[in-house]
Amino acid sequence: MTMSLQNEAMNSGEVRKKYCRFKKAGIKYIDYKDPNFLLKLLNDQGRILPRRITGTSLKYQRKVGQAVKRARHLALLPFVADSLK
Repeated sequence: MTMSLQNEAMNSGEVRKKYCRFKKAGIKYIDYKDPNFLLKLLNDQGRILPRRITGTSLKYQRKVGQAVKRARHLALLPFVADSLK
């Protein structure tokens, strides 16, 4: 089973339950120096994916936003991109 960020419809039209991947994996600190991990939390335009799509809890969504902003400031991530992925 692959981990998907978005809630995909299953065969019978059911929607998978959203969960916070950070709580499940026991991640305490989101490293802003790891752009490959942060790219999973951005869409193809470079915007941060919202909680309602990713299922991330409020606490970790704030940490994700802070980490993305720090990475952008250090030029590890672009502010705007035509096609990022």
